[in-house]
Amino acid sequence: MDSVIGLAVSNLTTPMILFFILGLLAALTRSDLNVPEAIAKGMSLYLMLAIGFKGGVGVSEHGVDLTMVLALIVGVVLSASVPLIAFQLLARTTSLSRVDAAAVAAHYGSISIVTFLAASQALQELMLETEGYMVAVAAIMETPAIFVALWLARGKGASLDATTLREVGLNGSIVILTGSFFIGIISGAEGLESISAFIVAPFKGVLCLFLLDMGLIAGRGLREGRRSFTPSLLLFGIYMPLIGAAMGLFSGWAIGLSIGGSALMATLGASASYIAVPAAMRLALPEAKPSIYLPLSLGITFPFNLTIGIPLYIFLARAIH
Repeated sequence: MDSVIGLAVSNLTTPMILFFILGLLAALTRSDLNVPEAIAKGMSLYLMLAIGFKGGVGVSEHGVDLTMVLALIVGVVLSASVPLIAFQLLARTTSLSRVDAAAVAAHYGSISIVTFLAASQALQELMLETEGYMVAVAAIMETPAIFVALWLARGKGASLDATTLREVGLNGSIVILTGSFFIGIISGAEGLESISAFIVAPFKGVLCLFLLDMGLIAGRGLREGRRSFTPSLLLFGIYMPLIGAAMGLFSGWAIGLSIGGSALMATLGASASYIAVPAAMRLALPEAKPSIYLPLSLGITFPFNLTIGIPLYIFLARAIH
């Protein structure tokens, strides 16, 4: 327990997390602090490009092996199965409609790339190496949950037409993450060295500013959506990531991932999307309430994972190994 507390305190005092807390407090106190939307989108593209590229370079140095293939399979299975569990829990413990429960479930089956970035950074600070191909696992986990959720909600009008499929499959975050990953594989270590001044050096600073913006968005979401939250729904936002993390951690350990890789698989299982899935839900399930699913994933689960979840997942990954 002391190790978990020590990791949590260490994580809470990093500049990235402190900037998130600053943004959260600024929003809750109604400060006029604001990050322009164009800058926020630019930072998001940069972070996904950087992590995708570095992951691709890692694969080019490591090579493709059985563990990588198994990790990709585990990612797809996790992304498809977590929404099924989440949907059943929501149906039994809350009064959400079928459509709203399906929309929320989709968020918890998909992933938060920023949570993944924060976990990667925490592991780096602890000098725990991770498999570069975990970026590919993150990318492949973006979409299966969306299709499962639409299937769960189909009785209430969900659609799987060509437009929906195209919007989900060609979502900007998926394209830039996957594309930069393959560019990293092709370019290799020499390519990384040639652009390291852009990819490596500014990374932490950009992540700090991006998490400041995430804190602002999370705080506003909590303010605006608080009336929609019941105690059972709030609890779901905390215990559901723990269920997903347990599934990811055990799966990572079972297929032979390293301590860092297992911690990242747990983080992917625990994180909740707030970029790709909300965009898909607005398109395919317009009757689902954003005032429920967005504040829950971004205002409850995201801060929980950043402050308590990530240190816990790293501790458990060390223990299970």
